[in-house]
Amino acid sequence: MRIHSKKKNIVVAVLLVIGGLYFINHSDFLLAVFARSPEMVLNELTWQADRPVSMESWIDQADYLSFNVSYQLLAGVLPTQQKYLSVGLSSVKRKKGSYLVPTLKSIFSQSSPEEHSFMVVVVLLADFDVSWRVDTVKEIKSAFASELEKGHLLVIHVPQDWYPPITGLKRNFNDAPERVTFRSKQNLDYSFLIHYCAGLGRYYLQLEDDVFSAKNFLTTIKKRVEEQEGKKFTWATLEFSALGYIGKLYKSAHLPLLARFLFIFYQEMPCDWLMTHFREVMTQKETILFKPSLFQHMGTFSSFQGTYNKLKDKDFEEDVYTNPSAEVYSDMSTYQKHFPKLAWDAGEGFFWGRTPEKGNCLTVVFTEPTVVTGIFVETGSGGKDILESGEVEMGHNVVATDKEKSCTEFESVGTFENGKFKMQEMDKKYSSASSCLKIKVTATQKDWLIITKIRITTKLTVPHQ
Repeated sequence: MRIHSKKKNIVVAVLLVIGGLYFINHSDFLLAVFARSPEMVLNELTWQADRPVSMESWIDQADYLSFNVSYQLLAGVLPTQQKYLSVGLSSVKRKKGSYLVPTLKSIFSQSSPEEHSFMVVVVLLADFDVSWRVDTVKEIKSAFASELEKGHLLVIHVPQDWYPPITGLKRNFNDAPERVTFRSKQNLDYSFLIHYCAGLGRYYLQLEDDVFSAKNFLTTIKKRVEEQEGKKFTWATLEFSALGYIGKLYKSAHLPLLARFLFIFYQEMPCDWLMTHFREVMTQKETILFKPSLFQHMGTFSSFQGTYNKLKDKDFEEDVYTNPSAEVYSDMSTYQKHFPKLAWDAGEGFFWGRTPEKGNCLTVVFTEPTVVTGIFVETGSGGKDILESGEVEMGHNVVATDKEKSCTEFESVGTFENGKFKMQEMDKKYSSASSCLKIKVTATQKDWLIITKIRITTKLTVPHQ
């Protein structure tokens, strides 16, 4: 009987030792349970968010240059597979107003449901004010319930304990201490955000929390990336806005490097300056900036001390279209070097034709047949040289002569009004692919003709994920 009791006591002692070791190794869990933080008191529901690992990066593959940071997932569901594009923005409490929700509404409303499925937006709430975070998460949950549920939107936070010192730093460029603290913390915010997004998408787009997006920006980015990948030299940064840290695109494989770069030099200079140095370190010497810009700064007051900020991108176009590769011809006499192709290409160029007569036209011949979903044509400048009477036609069956190309069959899809033509959802009526687009003069006019821009949207092709 005593022997049995002795064996029983030994077993209990062993179990107690094992249990004690388990709880010692999991002391963080005990602290989280018994030492409730103010955040828990304020009902900020958070849980640890594992960072998706980017196996494209040599740093992640072998765990080089360890980067210790813990994330809290405040809202949203992690996607089950890598997307084509991850979009990151960091937000802090502003003294005057907030642009975060309007920015998110712009991102999603300016994208099609199909584009939604190819991207995930990650918002880092980077302010240490718990009450502000709780209120902001509630607002986001109310406005974007569907996007959160489908894994199209994630809201994260990094606790203050993971930040290195942000006060008493070097005053480079003779900046005031408050300015140095602000810009240094911003570098750290972006570093943590970029590090988290490394495995979420093939490409990463950096935005700020006070921007307005152009329509179908993902489709345009995809087109530009494909063009760039077809060239011989490699790239590190593609820019879709000339402003600050807005509209900068990176490869997912480079994000672990960029995150560490911002972290290491966080107190040296502002993030947009560091961004330029990173591009150069990655052997991309020249800026690759696309026009028109896809993102416009909407904020009136800065996140730094609420100062007035009127910064705007002069090259922004809200309705940015995805003009495919094409050749452009016109039988109108061209004034100086304002050639027909300039109306088709993105940028500030335009076509200027002399004394248009009835029957004159400008013809766009697509390199490949294209399903056109929308057309926008703008003519004139300052109310002069507009197309007074004209129509738009779509064509099929390309034929070539010694001088130019055209189509054998054309069908009118609409007429100009006040020098402009705009049509959406064309594929519902004209579902087959077209090979030509023609702008036709239907009445002779005295004034010359300026065609400022021709922009079309096309059926979105599915990106490889």
